[in-house]
Amino acid sequence: MINRIKNALEHCGISLWRINDTAEETSELFFVKKQLDTRRIKDVRKYEVTVFRDVEKPEGQPDRGSTSVVLLSSMSDAQLIEELSSAYYAAQFAANPYFDLPDAVSAPLKEKTGTLAQSPLAESAGKMVQALFGPDVHEDAFVNSAELFVARTRQHILASNGLDVSYTDAKVNGEFVVQCREPEDVEIHNTFSYDSLDAQALSQKVSEALTFVRDRARAQKALKSGRYDVVLSGNAVREVLSYYMDRSAAHMIYPKYSTWRSGDPVQGSGITGAKLDLDLCATVPYSVEGVPMEDRPLLREGVLQAIHGANRFCRYLGVAPTGNYSKLLCKNTGPAFEDLKAAPCLWAVTFSDFQMDAMSGHFGGEIRLAYLIEDGKVTPVTGGSINGSLFEAQKNLEFSADRFESANYSGPYALKIRDVSVAGA
Repeated sequence: MINRIKNALEHCGISLWRINDTAEETSELFFVKKQLDTRRIKDVRKYEVTVFRDVEKPEGQPDRGSTSVVLLSSMSDAQLIEELSSAYYAAQFAANPYFDLPDAVSAPLKEKTGTLAQSPLAESAGKMVQALFGPDVHEDAFVNSAELFVARTRQHILASNGLDVSYTDAKVNGEFVVQCREPEDVEIHNTFSYDSLDAQALSQKVSEALTFVRDRARAQKALKSGRYDVVLSGNAVREVLSYYMDRSAAHMIYPKYSTWRSGDPVQGSGITGAKLDLDLCATVPYSVEGVPMEDRPLLREGVLQAIHGANRFCRYLGVAPTGNYSKLLCKNTGPAFEDLKAAPCLWAVTFSDFQMDAMSGHFGGEIRLAYLIEDGKVTPVTGGSINGSLFEAQKNLEFSADRFESANYSGPYALKIRDVSVAGA
């Protein structure tokens, strides 16, 4: 198929191109309560071809445009030519200032190791199913439904300039709904994603979710408006810290949505809390453009270490292309979680939609369940919303020693943010 695509590219007169050849095997399981409802096995092969076209200008370097199209092996040669010809025609209307393509790299296949990458998909899925339903032993709170996906992929990236790299990868992800019917019928939706066979992490997540849905069913709408020391946990911590990943990305800096530069004290001055130590983690050896990826420091004691991103925007800024990262590592630590929330605070655990706005620095969401901790008393509450500014809060952040792991975050389980505005129910 690769040779057929190359022949079609040559027939169309396309000299600059990249092919992303992706083969993916998946095992998909769908449950109603603990009963397996549907099982699917998929084996999919697709070829995404990106064609580049230079558009001449009266003077100076030409502009460069690109368009991508997905091709299948079932297509005839005539269909391949038609699709590529249409993509090449469209590329002239998507022209940007000129940029060099990624450097040519040629390397042998890099295979991911570990149980998830090397065991049969059905075996890995079975282990994660046991982890998912293992904590489901209560009468008043239970897993209502669940979906689990185990995927193994082989990625081959090649380009007209001689780039030729490939690697294998494996992930497990899914979602589940927990329910408690008394005294109020409540459901809470949860998602999970891991790049290893982390059965323990999934069991802990389900166990925690069952506790949360039980408490949500009994929660009071008693939260008063005011300013609280707020404790966030799990995925919400990663969401807040994603601000620093997003603001330091080349696609934010080039159009001046962000003014950050390497060496800037982006956490501000007068820091009395944790000075942030963050890393960008390479979950695959190459980006979709074939750029070699590696772990790299992002912040050290609140000072920006790296501008990162896709090839085009890095070229515009004159920095080495790094590829787009999805996983963040936070090296900060602090007291045990129980000690972190011992003082009066609001531990917000589930939201309708918690978001971090990289443009404004604001974070917040509508509270589905929180624990109001005051005078040694813990009260489950629901309703209201959180609205905070990281610009104001980042000088006094405090993390827990307890850790949390997922496919896109490794770091402290909890984060305390002081003096946050909370609207009551």
